[in-house]
Amino acid sequence: MGRQIGVPGAVLATVLLAAAAGCSGPDAPGGGDAKPSATRTAQPTDSKPDSKPDSKPAGGDVLPGMVTVAVARTQLAALKVAPVGTMAGYSRDKFTHWAQQGSKCDTREVILERDGSGVTRDAECRAVSGTWKSLYDGVVVTDASKMDIDHMVPLAEGWRSGAAGWDAAKRKAFANDLTNPQLLAVTAASNRSKGDQSPDLWQPPDKSSWCQYGRAWTTVKSTYGLTVTEPEKKMLTTMLDTCAS
Repeated sequence: MGRQIGVPGAVLATVLLAAAAGCSGPDAPGGGDAKPSATRTAQPTDSKPDSKPDSKPAGGDVLPGMVTVAVARTQLAALKVAPVGTMAGYSRDKFTHWAQQGSKCDTREVILERDGSGVTRDAECRAVSGTWKSLYDGVVVTDASKMDIDHMVPLAEGWRSGAAGWDAAKRKAFANDLTNPQLLAVTAASNRSKGDQSPDLWQPPDKSSWCQYGRAWTTVKSTYGLTVTEPEKKMLTTMLDTCAS
């Protein structure tokens, strides 16, 4: 049997205290200010297509991030009025879309799932069945291929009202915005009829959608600091006037 070595009481007490503390000193894994791994992994991530920003809108609105008509009027009054800007240098490629949102889904598929009912997807996240009601014309569609994802404020309209001066990251955020009322699923026919026109040049054929359309357009322009023209502002006022008091 080897010789036993005595351990001073003070040293033994120090060792026992360290063990009880779980080795949580600054050099230990997970020590210092780090939070337990269970807490970190429980946090939601923005890359998931079912995360909070793109959840179903509340109330009668079909778009997320909608404001009341009173707030929209305040936003509209604060928008800078300016002439139509130049299209020089514009390209849709300067607005990266559709961005990946996780689980093989891109922004288009996320919006199709959000705006539809009974939507099912294949292994590649493509919508294979569901029902969609188009805000612009009130048409009900059961074939996802007949739906477009519209930018409420079109990319070209954004360009000529301020986005020409943005960096690539802000343009990408504008083109893939899941939080504000910038993206929605509508019939391909209504989307292509709208093109890149502002509200003074094109209005949804279903007039019952004008209240939502006016509030959404105003909120997006306010959020991104884009300008409006005088005719555009006048038509937005007309649209807001259709909202129930």
